[in-house]
Amino acid sequence: MSRISVPTTGRLPSSLRVDPSNPAVSKILNRLSRASLLSIAVDWLDENNQSLASPYLHHSESEYDSEDEDDFNPPARSLSALQELYADLQSRKGSKREVIDRITEGDWRHGLSLYQLAMADLQYLYDHPLSQRWTAYRIAPLKPPNPDAEDDSPPVEDKQSLVIPRFHPSTFLNALQSQVPPDVKAHYSFDRHRILPLLILRIFILDSPYNTSLGLRSSAAATTFDTSRTVYIAFPDASPHVFISKPQSLSTSAASTAGGESKSLRTLIVEGVPKALSRPRQRVTLKATGLVTRNFNELLDRRGSQRTNFAGGGWSIYANEKVKESPLDTTLPTPPLSEEDGDVGEAKRRKRVLSVIERKEERERKRARLVAKARFGESGRVDDGKGLERVDIVVEDPFPDIGGTVEDGEAGDAGETWKPYVRFTLHGSHVFAGIRQLVEHGIIDGERMPGWLTGDEGVSVGAVSCGRIRGYKGSGV
Repeated sequence: MSRISVPTTGRLPSSLRVDPSNPAVSKILNRLSRASLLSIAVDWLDENNQSLASPYLHHSESEYDSEDEDDFNPPARSLSALQELYADLQSRKGSKREVIDRITEGDWRHGLSLYQLAMADLQYLYDHPLSQRWTAYRIAPLKPPNPDAEDDSPPVEDKQSLVIPRFHPSTFLNALQSQVPPDVKAHYSFDRHRILPLLILRIFILDSPYNTSLGLRSSAAATTFDTSRTVYIAFPDASPHVFISKPQSLSTSAASTAGGESKSLRTLIVEGVPKALSRPRQRVTLKATGLVTRNFNELLDRRGSQRTNFAGGGWSIYANEKVKESPLDTTLPTPPLSEEDGDVGEAKRRKRVLSVIERKEERERKRARLVAKARFGESGRVDDGKGLERVDIVVEDPFPDIGGTVEDGEAGDAGETWKPYVRFTLHGSHVFAGIRQLVEHGIIDGERMPGWLTGDEGVSVGAVSCGRIRGYKGSGV
């Protein structure tokens, strides 16, 4: 441990250790299950991780006898012996507290490195994929500055350019670090998602000008060493989009202050990402797409490298590679119903015994299902794993003209059309799947329903004007 800390502009090194008594250590470890704790402990003991996650070992017999004879969690004599110990813990049952005590009071009593804490944090993200709320941003190229324009003129997006910056992790981190103020320190950790085509960057931000262990032990750092200071950035493969996590809410008495600081830190990251991605004469910016969700599958489906980016709702049938027809063909493909039809023979037998009213109701239900099939296509299914949990819409259309004008105070000048303020929120485990079910049951008229209620636009935040949805408050749609 360094005895003297000097302010520096460098990042926090991954080898920097945090004392096990730090509340942040126990908070991160206690969030994990026993199986996940043992899994990451085995990863820490891998030979490739010893430079950043080496455990506390004893190599001297005399030293072991004198100091650790009565230790409740005696240190192992070799790395292989410690690996066998954790393999034995994995093979038998036990409590999570036993594993945490073994880590903090035994094998890593001299501290856990920031690299280890990052691995534990990412493990929690994999165990709880809905724990973070993500916002999708589009990487938009900018036009070169005009020498004749004013110096303070804002940059203009080049909508005709197809250039997307190349991404190299180490180069990106060096450029991003240059955007961080010198009185703020950050730790960066890249990890490849185990299932999805994503590269995840974890950024932990600390308000301290020092990048040594003394900076972590200071009183100011102890109060800000919180998960609200952690920001995740996900880079999908072969896609001009990035996903940035939103700050988590706090339940302490200083939630308002800490929450404001977390938002400002996140804003700092959002502003630094396009600068880090830019190159000389190839500047880019981030444009919000109006898609906010906790579901990675939904993000990749709408903003990934798949064909479903601009094929939402009923157009999703053409995103299937097996479908060779064009949307311009007069004979359209028929996607399957959300519920399989029953046996044809049984349906004919029932049709003979139904009354006239029942046959009419049956025809209406069938038509509603056919309408839902046409409007949603392959999307909006409960079991597709692409649920969007919240949709916020503001309706800015004027009140329908019913033969006269409104002349009250709310309408402003005489003869002005009244435009009420209407805002509604749809939330659930899968919003569009719920709307599809309402259409199938005839509760919503699927023939008159606007396209943005089927997920055609692929946004979760927007404003409706003249029947069309557009970006709300700068969402970029």
